[in-house]
Amino acid sequence: MSMKGIIGRKVGMARVFDDKGDVVPVTVIEAGPCPVVEIRTTEKNGYNAIQVGFGRRKKARTTKALGGHYKKASVEPAQLLGEIRVADVSAFKVGMELKADLFKVGEMVRVTGVTKGKGFQGVVKRWGFHGCGDGHGSMSHRRPGSIGQCAYPGRIWKNKRMAGHMGKEKFTVRNLEVVSIDPVNNLIAVRGAVPGHANGYVVVRGQ
Repeated sequence: MSMKGIIGRKVGMARVFDDKGDVVPVTVIEAGPCPVVEIRTTEKNGYNAIQVGFGRRKKARTTKALGGHYKKASVEPAQLLGEIRVADVSAFKVGMELKADLFKVGEMVRVTGVTKGKGFQGVVKRWGFHGCGDGHGSMSHRRPGSIGQCAYPGRIWKNKRMAGHMGKEKFTVRNLEVVSIDPVNNLIAVRGAVPGHANGYVVVRGQ
């Protein structure tokens, strides 16, 4: 179980040069600052976790219940509120801020986000089906072909790969190396791509 994690915003992709002069594609993430709003323990809640906020929310758009929750923790209302599971909550206190320097250069992390939504797509784009014949007169170029059986079971099996909504799913990319950290601007650059579009929210956790 991860001992640390932080909520961030995907800024976009860039490239840097390593010591050998090779180009390294990186994703820049604005990680924090994330104030700790609440601490959940096994004795009280059944699991160990910290509840953190990210971003600034206008007070006029905050409900009374949520506003009271932030006021109890003496924290300004956040745009996003999430939980991060931890093994030991003794290292955290309500009101403390988690920043980008929570991680170190060279550390391996895993990033969770929501993939880009593609809308309704066919089986060729959604699942990589080969499609049917492309000959003259064919009217089944990008169709899935037969999806049923004979008399038994006389229905379509559940989880059959068919056309439908594509993307906008929670996805985690593991073993991403932290290439650089800018603690002043709370920026983390990780090697490779992370799920989601630019300005999308992500969660960065230790391996």
